[in-house]
Amino acid sequence: MSNVFGELLRVTTFGESHGPLVGAVVDGVPAGLPLDEAVIQADLDRRRPGASEFVSGRDEPDRVQIVSGVFEGRTTGAPVALLVENRDARPEDYALWRDCFRPGHGDWTWWKKHGVRDWRGGGRLSGRETVGRVAAGAVARRLLARRGVRVVGHVVALGGVRARAADPEAAGRSPLRCGDPAAERRMAAALRRAIAAGDSLGGIVEVRALGVPPGWGEPVFGKLDARLGAALLSIGAVKGIEFGDGFALAGMRGSAANDPLTPRGFASNRAGGILGGISNGEPIVVRLAVKPTPTIGRPQATVDVRGRARTLRAAGRHDPCVAVRLVAVAEAMTALVLADAALLQDARRRRTRA
Repeated sequence: MSNVFGELLRVTTFGESHGPLVGAVVDGVPAGLPLDEAVIQADLDRRRPGASEFVSGRDEPDRVQIVSGVFEGRTTGAPVALLVENRDARPEDYALWRDCFRPGHGDWTWWKKHGVRDWRGGGRLSGRETVGRVAAGAVARRLLARRGVRVVGHVVALGGVRARAADPEAAGRSPLRCGDPAAERRMAAALRRAIAAGDSLGGIVEVRALGVPPGWGEPVFGKLDARLGAALLSIGAVKGIEFGDGFALAGMRGSAANDPLTPRGFASNRAGGILGGISNGEPIVVRLAVKPTPTIGRPQATVDVRGRARTLRAAGRHDPCVAVRLVAVAEAMTALVLADAALLQDARRRRTRA
């Protein structure tokens, strides 16, 4: 099982949806970095369930504890260990699924791979696994902030409704993490209709990394977009990814698709801030296609562990649209990749000087 991520900045996440706790260990954090629980808590609060009618009703405070690697408000160079207790687990809600598989979920494939599974909400396949990612991502943000790099995300589409604006402050206030208030109202209406029908919706999340200098990335197999792609596709429910103009570039001529160079820099950013697998100094722009939540309140055909046909209707508490809380997770994974890339670039420079 692969639970470790990163090269110089290494993250190990652990814990199950209905176990006693979830968390992460972040190794490779330089000593002397200002860090406290409030910094990490701010990001966890943005992915916390129970915050609005549009997310899971699971009532988790998600209070983080730093149990290693920080002394008197600064990192020591030791691994930073982050713990979050599960306070509102209700495994009895999943008793009906003990012998059945959820269509569209990883239940069945996990069982085929390992021969056992945690039916209490999916164990490591649950969205609750991302608590550790977001906590670790908050540490990476601190590393990036020292270099003037910010990572911001928002929902650009939900249930077929697309946003036309991208106001980060509006997105931060929005319960749907949408930076376009007019589009948000239509998204909310579409999501309420889906909830009333016992169904779910998909969406598109956009993440932008601002202030990334040119030169980050390790071609050929450690290209920055390849690393970002692997990190973001590792998030549950993400089924597609594009950088810059992405798939639209396939329908263009080179004369239209290229970003012209001028004495003042690039005249456009269709490449999304990465060329040849290396950052080019423009904002890194990546969009994620997020599928609808597979666990829904409508009857669905499935099978049990003996292969017999069954009908399953979801119980428990689930997000009607994963994209909403996934914004914080996508930002965290982007921050982790970029912080690792920064440390790799520093190491390369030290070797060159030597």
